[in-house]
Amino acid sequence: MATCPPYPTNPPRPHWWQRAWVRYGAVAALLATSGLVILALVREQTGTQGFLVGLGLAVLPVPLLVAAFRWLDRVEPGPWQNLLFCFAWGACAAALIAIIANSFATRWIATATADPAGADTLGATVIAPVVEESAKAAAVLLVFLFRRRHFTGIVDGVVVAGVTATGFAFTENILYLGNAFGTDQLTGDSGLASVTAATFFVRVVISPFAHPLFTVLTGIGFGIAALSTGRHRLRRALLPSAGLLLAMGVHALWNGSAAFGEYGFLAVYGAFMVPCFGLLTWLVIWTRQRELRTVRTELPAYVMAGWLAPAEPHALGSMHARRLARQYARRHAGKQAARAVAQYEAYATSLAFLRQRGRAGRAGAGFAVRERELLGALWQRREVARPALDHAARATAPPPVAPWPGSGVTGAPGVYGATVAHATYGYAGPWTPAFAAAPSPAPYAVPARPSYPYPPYARPHLHRP
Repeated sequence: MATCPPYPTNPPRPHWWQRAWVRYGAVAALLATSGLVILALVREQTGTQGFLVGLGLAVLPVPLLVAAFRWLDRVEPGPWQNLLFCFAWGACAAALIAIIANSFATRWIATATADPAGADTLGATVIAPVVEESAKAAAVLLVFLFRRRHFTGIVDGVVVAGVTATGFAFTENILYLGNAFGTDQLTGDSGLASVTAATFFVRVVISPFAHPLFTVLTGIGFGIAALSTGRHRLRRALLPSAGLLLAMGVHALWNGSAAFGEYGFLAVYGAFMVPCFGLLTWLVIWTRQRELRTVRTELPAYVMAGWLAPAEPHALGSMHARRLARQYARRHAGKQAARAVAQYEAYATSLAFLRQRGRAGRAGAGFAVRERELLGALWQRREVARPALDHAARATAPPPVAPWPGSGVTGAPGVYGATVAHATYGYAGPWTPAFAAAPSPAPYAVPARPSYPYPPYARPHLHRP
């Protein structure tokens, strides 16, 4: 007679290097050490006054760039710890690697060729793009490998890469602006005619997006790789490398624009950089709108199972409705309620993306566990989130459409959510439930909701204004 093995009463403890606080401590120590070293190097090159001037000027574009990337990430916001790591890696570790490697390579080429001018040109157009983009790409790779749950698509790759490059550009701008200030101190120039003003105009005013633009190409490669299924292993391996090579090429073109003549910089800026920036901006915004459509498409399956209220897929699939829900919760229940609504929105979005990956065969073996975690997190916050989302759905609902005779609608004309069999917001056809086109194929069938009832406000008694 077969017997089950005894359940271990004392599971084996992980090794000390496998503990989370050890890993986090090692990363923090590495970044802190890099920051101190890079601080000393930059201060040595620029002097104390140059460093302070460069720091004050270089910090100006940082809030705008970080806010722009956070705005792109509003559909499914990632943990702030990831963005903090990326910025610190770019500003400290990647900048330190770039300074040391670029200086060593340029000096070696100058010694080998006895041509310092040619070594500087070669270092700027060949060595620097390879070293700097590789150093920045390391942060994207680390997040992709160790924070895979939060790296699910193109937008995640763009945000991670962009914040990393923003940190790198911040440190680099301190160095360039500090050196420019030192040059002005020697020559006596000041005002708009100074080297500092010219450097500030070029690096901070007209091209603050240069480094983020380069590294975003690497992030897009990782993002497309994250969308690939397990069957396309070669594609998942080649796409990040292709994005990195493209980033190096664009970086080299930008650094080498000064060699194209007096107007080479302006030609490259106007004919290539600005159109490329516009194209990437359109791609990211289009991807964000596609993510919202995914939320509206996947969540109705959970409405049918009773996990979500009928109006929620519409409210969660609109950034305007989400903002109204948070404002409603803050106005009526305070900051904690608004934070709970924001968490509810984030968990629901992650649930929609998880289901989409499951339907495409990319969810992996942990689909059911992760789905249960997200559904549990939603259920814990439902009492605060559902009234707010209900208000947002009614506030953003389209005008009512009166049904024609014989349509089979069980509800008075103009009643919010009148349907044939289910109360829901939105319709694919005349009063047809939107979730009718969202089947639940096994093994990704939606689990039934808990047996205990909804609170009274969660029942669909919603009326259009």
